[in-house]
Parts: sequence; C-alpha cells; structure tokens
Amino acid sequence: MSATLTTSEEAQLSQTIEMFEVITQSQPQDYQSLEILKEAYSKLGREKDVVGTSKRIAQAYVQLGQLSSAILEYETILQRFPNDPDVQTALKEIENKANNLGGQASTAEPAALTKMAPAALNGRKLPGKGQAAEVDDGRQMMHKIFVESKIISAGDFDLCWTTPDISLPPNGVVEPFIQVLADKGIVLSEKSLKVLVEKTRLGYLPLDKYEVDLELARSFPADLCRRWCIMPFDRMSKSILVATANPFNRQAAKDLADVTPSRLLWYLVPPSEIVLNLRKAFR
Repeated sequence: MSATLTTSEEAQLSQTIEMFEVITQSQPQDYQSLEILKEAYSKLGREKDVVGTSKRIAQAYVQLGQLSSAILEYETILQRFPNDPDVQTALKEIENKANNLGGQASTAEPAALTKMAPAALNGRKLPGKGQAAEVDDGRQMMHKIFVESKIISAGDFDLCWTTPDISLPPNGVVEPFIQVLADKGIVLSEKSLKVLVEKTRLGYLPLDKYEVDLELARSFPADLCRRWCIMPFDRMSKSILVATANPFNRQAAKDLADVTPSRLLWYLVPPSEIVLNLRKAFR
C-alpha cells in the first residue's frame, strides 16, 4: 500500500504517527487518536502495527466500559487473524465481565463533541434584528464544571462568559471562555484544560507541535471559525480534526457539520494556539 504514496505523503504520515504515538502514550483511552494512528499505519502498509493499535483501541473501549465497541474491534482483528490468542483471551474476559454485569454491557458515551454525531441544521433560521440567538454553546455544562465544582465563583463566570450573536459577523476571533479566565488572572488555561480533559475524555493536542493545514481551515467559513474559536487543522481520510477549547459547544459542532460531509474529530487545544492559528488562516 505504501508503494502508491509519494515521498511527501510518506513523510506526512510518519509525522502523524510520531505525534499521535506521543498523544496515545500519555492518553491511552483516547481511542479517536488511536483510530488515526491505526489508519496512518495502514496507509504505510505496517500490518503488525495496525493490529497492535486495534488491540489498544479495544482495550481503551474496555477501560471505558464500552464493551460492545470493544467486541466489534476485536472481531475485526479475528476476521484477518482468526487464531490470534490475545484476542481470543480478551473476548473471553469481556464475556465474563458482561455476565458479571448481568449481560448489560455499558454503552455510555462521554458527553463531548466527538460523540455527539451532530446533525446538520438545514434551513436553520437566524434570529431577526433585536432578537437574542438561542444557542446551546456549552454554557450550562461549563457553569456546572467551573462554578458548581467551586473552581471559580458565579460572578467570575458571568464576567468571563460571552455568547456571540450568531446573526452578526464576529469582529475578529472571539476568545474562548478559558482564555478570558486566564487573561483576567482567574484560572490558568493549563488548569482549565486539565479539568476539561478529565471531564470529557477528549484528547489533548498542542498545535504548536503540529503541522497545521491552514488551507484546510480556509476551506471553512471564516465567521464560523472565528465566532466559536474552532480550527479544522488536519484531514485524515474521511475525517477532519478540529481544535476547540469548549468541548460542550453543540452549536459550533452543528454549524461545522452543516458545511462538511466529513466526520469531525474534536481535540482540546490551548486556546491561545487556536487564536494564533485562526489569525494566520484568516487575515
């Protein structure tokens, strides 16, 4: 399979593998990053690494309690290697675990954008002049995480939270909530990101170490990206990787899904890095 790739494509895939190996070593339950890693190995024809990564994906599903997904992943391996002893042992362990749970395997999904499968809002009407836009921009969940957990006060939350009017074009990049918290000296963005990673199980990815595809970003509406401070930064097959600092912004997910047929894979990224790259992409 690798014979059909150009030298440039092989180099890009090698960089992807290097980056996502680091991510998945530090975040072993980040199965969407493991999926990207598996696909990169597959394109390079590295069959042994493909199988090894499939096993890591299945193990991540087990650790998250998503036994049905783990079984499906293991079964894809058995289709190619029916006598794999590791897979056969793992499936027996899952069967025992499921029986101990009364046969009810957990299918709970983390409440994060990557699991929302947002539908396109075809025919969505914007509010008229003078009307406030009703958007699910994640305010409720962010309030619960930061205020009810006593990380910040309700007053600080109201001071720093901004809900843009979607009927008007944004005046530049709208800095996300956790960046405003950091700018006002309330909570460092590193601490906020750590909290969000723990709550959502989304992968964390520093863009300053990634070769961002600015042309890909420019293929999306500038106002959409600026308003919600989201950054499509790379493409992997039929998936597009998107940076966000607000993993509960369903409106952003819906708006982005409305303009692309591709699957969206969301990553938590330092807000300052999203802002910097958006300003590079949309001058």
